[in-house]
Amino acid sequence: MSKKRYAGGLKIPFCLVIFLLLCANLQAQETDAQASAQSQAQNTLLTPDEAVKTAVKNNLSLESSRAGTAVKKRASDFSWNQFIPNITLGGSLIRDNKQGTTSITRPIPGTGAPFSYEGINGLAGPQFFVSDPIDTPQWHIAGTIQASLNINLAMFENMKRLRLDYEGGLISYEKARAQLERDVRKAYHNMLLLQENIALLRGSFENAGRQVQMAQANYDAGLAPELTLLQAQVARENLRPIIDQAENGLKLSMAQFAMFLGLDYNTPFELQPVAENMDFIPIDVAQMIQKASSAKPDIQELRHTILLLQSARKTQFYSLTPSLSLSWNNNSVFIKDPWKDSWFGNSDDWNNSGSLTISLGVRLHSLIPFSADFQAVKNLDDQITTATIGLTQMIRGTEIEIYNTVLALEKTRVSAEAQTQTVKLAEQSFRLTEQAYQAGLQDYFQVQNAEQSLRQARVQMLEQQFNYLNGLIDLEYSTGVPFGTLSSKENQQ
Repeated sequence: MSKKRYAGGLKIPFCLVIFLLLCANLQAQETDAQASAQSQAQNTLLTPDEAVKTAVKNNLSLESSRAGTAVKKRASDFSWNQFIPNITLGGSLIRDNKQGTTSITRPIPGTGAPFSYEGINGLAGPQFFVSDPIDTPQWHIAGTIQASLNINLAMFENMKRLRLDYEGGLISYEKARAQLERDVRKAYHNMLLLQENIALLRGSFENAGRQVQMAQANYDAGLAPELTLLQAQVARENLRPIIDQAENGLKLSMAQFAMFLGLDYNTPFELQPVAENMDFIPIDVAQMIQKASSAKPDIQELRHTILLLQSARKTQFYSLTPSLSLSWNNNSVFIKDPWKDSWFGNSDDWNNSGSLTISLGVRLHSLIPFSADFQAVKNLDDQITTATIGLTQMIRGTEIEIYNTVLALEKTRVSAEAQTQTVKLAEQSFRLTEQAYQAGLQDYFQVQNAEQSLRQARVQMLEQQFNYLNGLIDLEYSTGVPFGTLSSKENQQ
């Protein structure tokens, strides 16, 4: 007899109970796994280097630049294909409006001796062949093959121009990659600063809450008027919208940062805090200007643009020189009826013709100074002159930019060192206030204020450090060195 369980008068098979228990266990395990994965995702630490790596891999703008570079590489690799002749193969089916006639020459039958008959223009003489008129078919088929190739000096220069275009694509890609890394690192620092400011605001809110509790206790004990309690409550409530606005700003910044990395806007991650103690490095202005004048991505790109314009100018000029033209064609016409007669029965049924042509020519009208081709050369000369002037202006502007950046870094360094002394004074004030509180000379409210002042001084020092780091990032981009080079320990020695 099978084993059964009874619940509320219903008979439930034992195997069904086991199945339901297994399903519940699997569901519980899946829920725990999801919760564990979610908890792990929330604790994911994203370092600046990992953020840059992710952005380089997933950023759509950089992917577009990478795709454009691939197109230019393919054009450069196959630039020789302009020397492939133009080959055209065609076939035609022709029907004449009227049926025509032609003559077929045939030998005169007989013993082979000459036969005298009235020849051309009434002249008599011995003849061995005679022409018989026949009707030609109204339908014809014809085949044509043509090959041609034009060669001039502009084709060789065009190969060089395509190679320069690909190299320019690589420079543009590296520039876009450097800009992306610069923006990612600076945005990372800005989010860290937002986090520290929010932490400071939360500490201020907690401190305001303790002040409300103290004012409430004094009011209940009759030691303070109601106005003091109301002022403390208003001061606390005024901080709520400020904190909410700062938190929303941080959430928006992190969502934009995630999308900037090619991730979902709601991807959770944590930021790695920077070290509080940061060493400042000496910077040689002349050396930085010299590096930037040759290695700044914007300057490199403009230099290469000038090379491209010069190559385009040569290509346009060489197009005015003589060109060698090679062409070959062959035409075959089937002289019999294509619907009744065999196409390949006899080679004499096809009428073949063709030619090979080698010619050398020059466009004389292009040599006229006012012609469109000649003016195109002049226009490229003007573009090269304009680009060269722009390069000179960019180099001079970069010199001023580097000088200003170094001055801003020096100013930030001095401010940070002064803020460091402020932090030390705030730490000493907090320590003395805490000792006085333990000795009963100060109340806890003074300790909270000293702690809040210390936290604010540290945030301001951290802000100066972030400003210094962002200035170094801008300087590294302008000088074309890898990010982190100026702040490495080897460079500080």
